[in-house]
Amino acid sequence: MSIRHGLLALLSQGPRYGYQLRAEFEASTGATWPLNIGQVYTTLSRMERDGLVASGEEDEQGRVVYTVTEAGRAEMERWFGTPVAQSDRPRDELVIKLAMAVTAKDVDVAKVVQRQRTATMRTLQELTRAKRASSAGPAQRLVLDSMIFQAEAEQRWLDHCEAVLKEAGV
Repeated sequence: MSIRHGLLALLSQGPRYGYQLRAEFEASTGATWPLNIGQVYTTLSRMERDGLVASGEEDEQGRVVYTVTEAGRAEMERWFGTPVAQSDRPRDELVIKLAMAVTAKDVDVAKVVQRQRTATMRTLQELTRAKRASSAGPAQRLVLDSMIFQAEAEQRWLDHCEAVLKEAGV
């Protein structure tokens, strides 16, 4: 997800200033994607330049309130209407790491896999505890569920890696 589209989605609910957007973005994502306030204002500045948002006057506390424009609404609707392709997702460092470990000399690939498995299991346990302890709304729950499913999928993939490596005699 781009910060730009997340901010447009929040602005579609009504005018907001930068710190509000940052807090609501983090709340919506269960604080799994913390934003630097500089990122927020840089993104708002670019969106204003591109005609996606409009800035208002400063209030008595010096805060500038932003609103989404029609072009911004159209951009947000395009984003929501377009599926995310695999190629749009960031590179998977773990996949690259294991591929390099297999081809590198003097690397105990099984140990690399086991260390990752332990870390992933710890993450899965932490996420599960966070979900149980949370009284979060549906947005945060969906984020936590997604992270749990990703950790579970990673564990299954690591099982597969071990089987492939064993079969290959690595």
